[in-house]
Amino acid sequence: MFRFIRPGFSGSGMSAAGTRLTRRLYHPKVIDHYTNPRNVGSLDKTLPNVGTGLVGAPACGDVMKLQIQVDDSGVIQNVKFKTFGCGSAIASSSYMTELVRGKTLEDAAKIKNTEIAKELSLPPVKLHCSMLAEDAIKAAIKDYQSKRKPTSLT
Repeated sequence: MFRFIRPGFSGSGMSAAGTRLTRRLYHPKVIDHYTNPRNVGSLDKTLPNVGTGLVGAPACGDVMKLQIQVDDSGVIQNVKFKTFGCGSAIASSSYMTELVRGKTLEDAAKIKNTEIAKELSLPPVKLHCSMLAEDAIKAAIKDYQSKRKPTSLT
C-alpha cells in the first residue's frame, strides 16, 4: 500500500517550514521545559504534608495539577506536576516546580505569574498559562494548610 504525501510536507501534515515557524514562536526556554519537563509525576495526596492544587482554564482546556511536599519547618522539599495543555502550560508548570523547591510556603505564595511569563518570554496570548501556574501553587499551599488546621469537635 502506498501513502501519498504532498511534496514539502512531513508525515505529520505540517510542512518543514511550518515546523520551523512553530519552533520560532516559542522561546528556547519554553521548548526546553516542554521537551524535558522537570518534576513530572504525582505525590500521595492522602499524606498530611502534601498539598494538591488542581486548576484549569475553560477557555483553552488546559488543566494543571501541582503538588507540594512540605517539611516540618514549612519548606517545600518535593514538588510534582501533571499538566494537560499546550507547550506554554507545560513549561510554566515545569518552571514553577523549579522555583518553589526549597522555598518556604510564604515565599512560594509570593511568586507571581509575571515572573514566570518574563523568564519564559511568553507572548500575551499565552499569559493565562503562567496564571494557571500561579493559581496552582496557591491552591496547593491552601490545600496543605487546610490539612494542618486542627479540627474542632464542637
